[in-house]
Amino acid sequence: MHIPIESFSLDNGLRVVFSVDSSNAVVAVNLWYNVGSRNEAAGRTGLAHLFEHMMFQGSEHVPDTQHIAYVERAGGSINGSTWLDRTNYYETLPAQQLELALWLESDRMGFFLPALTQEKLDNQRDVVKNERRERVDNQPYGDWDERIQAMLFPPDHPYHHSVIGSMADLDAASLDDVREFFSTFYAPNNAVLSIVGDFDPAEARRLVEQYFGPIPRGPELPPIPGRPTLEPFTVGREVRETVEGSFALARVYLAFRVPPLGTDEFYAVDVLTEVLSAGKSSRLYRDLVRDRRIARAASAFAFPVVTGAALLIVRGVVPPGGDVAGLEAALLQELRSLAEEGPSPEEMERALTGVEARNTLELQRVAERADRLSMLTTFFGEPERINTELDRYRAVTPDDVRRVAGRYLREDNRVVLTYVPRVEVAA
Repeated sequence: MHIPIESFSLDNGLRVVFSVDSSNAVVAVNLWYNVGSRNEAAGRTGLAHLFEHMMFQGSEHVPDTQHIAYVERAGGSINGSTWLDRTNYYETLPAQQLELALWLESDRMGFFLPALTQEKLDNQRDVVKNERRERVDNQPYGDWDERIQAMLFPPDHPYHHSVIGSMADLDAASLDDVREFFSTFYAPNNAVLSIVGDFDPAEARRLVEQYFGPIPRGPELPPIPGRPTLEPFTVGREVRETVEGSFALARVYLAFRVPPLGTDEFYAVDVLTEVLSAGKSSRLYRDLVRDRRIARAASAFAFPVVTGAALLIVRGVVPPGGDVAGLEAALLQELRSLAEEGPSPEEMERALTGVEARNTLELQRVAERADRLSMLTTFFGEPERINTELDRYRAVTPDDVRRVAGRYLREDNRVVLTYVPRVEVAA
């Protein structure tokens, strides 16, 4: 599949990517802002995610909370998300509703502040705090990523704190903090707009220039807080934490710093996770779940992030009455085996076939294609990479996988987080 791409920039710095696909009468509009939790200063964690919620509370020409209603009444869907390196907003609509999506997104970018009120901030602060309670504080294993980030990255690294932030920092967020955050990061020169689907490029360009062109360029972006570069790259020692709680089953997490998305070694790491846990023929399922039955489930995955390092996570669920230490030892042995011997040719073929099949399936959806174009433009300035990403995976060899396993999955670069059920003592 070759994806056609046209890209250009407006005078205010907004980067725009078009990809026409007339196979279905739908259009996806995707707007990435180059800001995430990594851009938050100390004492202001969670602000990027809180701000994502605020962006759905109306703007100068759109009544409160009506952004969603406008899109849904037009037969479309709308949402947004925040992560370590970015915040994105996206809509998929019938093709004839492209102008509606562009008007809504431009009004949020250009005219958000006049509609900002203390009441909206207080309301969404409570929403985010409840989200934290439900998803993190009161959810079994819900804080696993927060704990691993704090263990794997030093306090002055931008990934040390979680995306959702702390309760204290959410309480401390003021209206001035929100205004400053918007003025700094929600500017056209810090954004990428991607449009994919059934549309006329000339008309779409006219609409983009009409709605986004008058929005003034923002200030120069401040540097990412703290120390994004990790020297030395590895953690330097094994770091451990055990959490006791009301868990049905014990879990073991292993985490490692690995090279960031975009590097050749990241693709080798990603293939390594496929070898470990993609499908029922993978190493972790075959050896630990099916044959030895020392794990109820097991998986491995990498965070595709770009600031200094990425994360490789290996996770195992201990069956009832199982041996926690035994499962940890077995997971570590699987990693040592890859570092010593590398994957077999058959494992490599299955892993690369899986990557290719998943990539092809995902890119058939216009919404995923638009998001991928925004990501590649934001991080690398190269939307054309969407047509060559698979080549980067195909270039990975068994020796590349063996080498990254030996280089990064070491004891001095390892975090071990274990959740164990609390033993109840009879009165």
